[in-house]
Amino acid sequence: MSGRRRLGLVAAGATILAAAPISSIFDSYTWLMECLLTVGLIAGVAVGARTLRFPAWAQALGMIVMLLLTLTWLFPSGEEFLIPTPSTFGHFAELFTQAGQDTRSYGVPVPDRPGLLFVTVLGIGAVAIAVDLLTVVARKPALAGLPMLAIYSVPVAVYVDSVPVLPFIIGAFGFLWLLVSDNIDRVRRFGRRFTGDGRDVDVWEPSPLAAAGRRLGVVGVVAAVLLPLLVPTISGGLLSQLTQSGSGVGVGPGTGSGGRINLFASLSGQLSQTEVAELVRLKTDENTPYYLRFGVADQLSINGFGSTAPTGETVTQGLPDPRTATAAGSFSEHRAEVEISDKLTQGMLPLYQNTVGLDGLQNGWSFDDNQQVVFSSRRSTRDLNYSFDYVRARYTPALLRQAEPLDRDDPIVRRNTAHPDDATVSALVRRIVAGKQNDYDKIRALYEYFSTKNGFTYRLSTQPIANSSEISAFLQTKVGYCQQYAAALAWMAREAGIPARVAFGFTRGEKEGDTYVITNRNAHAWTEIYLKGFGWIPFDATPASSVAGAARSDYAPDVDQQAPTATASESAAAPGADPSAAAGGVERPDRPDFNDQAAAGSTGSSTSALSGTALLIIALAALLIALLLVPALRRVLVRRHRHAVTAPKEPKVRSLEGPGDIVVTAEVVKARADAHAAWDELMDTMVDFRIPIDPSETPRVTAQRLINDAVLLDEPAAAANLLGTAEERARYARKPLEGQELTVALGRVRRGLARSANRRTRLAAVLMPPSVLMRWRLGLADASARLVGAGGRLRETLAKASPRRLLPHRTR
Repeated sequence: MSGRRRLGLVAAGATILAAAPISSIFDSYTWLMECLLTVGLIAGVAVGARTLRFPAWAQALGMIVMLLLTLTWLFPSGEEFLIPTPSTFGHFAELFTQAGQDTRSYGVPVPDRPGLLFVTVLGIGAVAIAVDLLTVVARKPALAGLPMLAIYSVPVAVYVDSVPVLPFIIGAFGFLWLLVSDNIDRVRRFGRRFTGDGRDVDVWEPSPLAAAGRRLGVVGVVAAVLLPLLVPTISGGLLSQLTQSGSGVGVGPGTGSGGRINLFASLSGQLSQTEVAELVRLKTDENTPYYLRFGVADQLSINGFGSTAPTGETVTQGLPDPRTATAAGSFSEHRAEVEISDKLTQGMLPLYQNTVGLDGLQNGWSFDDNQQVVFSSRRSTRDLNYSFDYVRARYTPALLRQAEPLDRDDPIVRRNTAHPDDATVSALVRRIVAGKQNDYDKIRALYEYFSTKNGFTYRLSTQPIANSSEISAFLQTKVGYCQQYAAALAWMAREAGIPARVAFGFTRGEKEGDTYVITNRNAHAWTEIYLKGFGWIPFDATPASSVAGAARSDYAPDVDQQAPTATASESAAAPGADPSAAAGGVERPDRPDFNDQAAAGSTGSSTSALSGTALLIIALAALLIALLLVPALRRVLVRRHRHAVTAPKEPKVRSLEGPGDIVVTAEVVKARADAHAAWDELMDTMVDFRIPIDPSETPRVTAQRLINDAVLLDEPAAAANLLGTAEERARYARKPLEGQELTVALGRVRRGLARSANRRTRLAAVLMPPSVLMRWRLGLADASARLVGAGGRLRETLAKASPRRLLPHRTR
């Protein structure tokens, strides 16, 4: 097989590998089978066209025709026979329209929808043609990486969470395979390769330049992976994670979330205290409204409830009326007007449950009938004013006990009863619901379990227990905030076979005249239970005395009150208090004040956690500073060692200022070592202060050039001459100089160089000494050269033992 045909097959394989990120979009591998067939047929046509020596335009036309035929076979309209007809293209247009609707209706991973599969196969087939033409015809394999990168951009654009890294690695290997294959084909077409010593080598044997390229590539990949982890970002990065505490529901200044609320009900964590920020002003004609609601979380994991991307139709088509689907109960109609400040910026619209009409919204808002939320992927709630009509359903316990049993095959039941296995939860739920005959009595028993008489208290942070799951730890410690209460009740309801999820929104806030003022401290989470014939009904298990603006009802009264109220009631709360931090302090004087810095409880835990984070940041900063000071420390240690060498045990020489001859020690070997050590220190000092060194010069000439270049005067000049004379006599004379003057001379030369150098040079000489950095670079180069040599010797040894040497076509 010729190189061009072989390269065409490699291009097809690289395209399939580059399509690996698509696996994160679909929930099955039907797309992969269809893409393998499509790309394989396109590659077969390309190989055949090149075997018959067709021109480039004919090769491209053949691949396009094969793609069209494959799409016709895989997605037939039913009116053609293998060959596409006009009805086939009309069917393709319908598949395009269906794909557009599916992208707005489904969240990843998506099922095998014909429209989405058609677009996927068409896109990957087109990329396969482009990669083949760029690689084989245009001989631009690097440019072929652009259409391959376009495949990866699809999951990046539609995936809600982080895109898995493994498919990207697979696609990267495909691109590298394409580049290497093209390089090998070019070398084979050019001729043979030879090493420096004239030895013939195989095309797969790397050259020293290739080895250097691999080292640079490894360094670049490591830097590209590590730097994003270290650089702080809005919601990611190692430094960002270290400086963030808790995962509580919080909005407003200082949260780092752009005014959005995290729709995740964690079973553990710490509720961050932030500055009070006004988010919503609301007017309603209802005397005792319930909670303002904007999102739900229905995906349960061992860590808590997470949300899925809402899907639905535009609100201009109208909203469903719950009165047409509810079996019984009393309903009252109300209207509310909402003004949202610039502090709340999200794509989820705050509404009351059972909203039936909306006014004042621009196009781009949709309604999810499953989650019962209004959302937008293009617009924001920032500075939004709107009004809506809603109905308030009021149920009695006797009425809810009449709810019929749920069908286990109902999609709502299957979706909202799934839960991880936990022995602690299972045993507790069985004990609580034992003897209960209907779903309402079961959920009421679970709801009443979260009471102060059972030891449950409100706290801004949870207490983990070793070797226990997060829900097990919460049920044992019985301390937490609204997220834990809502998630735990929903999990236990699912364990009892009752559909449950967590809702997010705001409590009523503080009333000013006829307006409710809602701040970030009113952010709250509660549980919603599904009963057949009644729909989703809210239950708030969080202690009402701890939630400002808490609401209760006949079917879910305040379990901590001696006498349950007959209607929804509003708990007493301090103005502006956090709904999950301070309310009911008057009624509950024994309850700790969590806003008091002197209180124990959760504030101590919060302070401890923040202190731990601050200490970790300080430790990392200290470690970074210590690493930056390593070169300076190394230089100081080397200088001290050399000074210690040149210092005599007994002073035998007069000072430099005094007249007389220089005394020479009898220890000739030590004297020469002293002079060499002083000279080495002088050379390093010259390197630190950017004075060039010429190894071909004699010590005396070097000393004179140092005096001239650095403009040394008086004592520094005399000291430089002394060091040059000492080194010269140590090299050539029978009796070298010895004495403490060498150490003193080094200090004088260094001070003279510091006076004549600029500030930048002086700082570099102290903090990042060039002599140390140069020695490290040379050491790394030597180590790398030794490693390359060892690798070469190993390859030669393996090549001698390779069976390929026995092949008859190989020459020696």
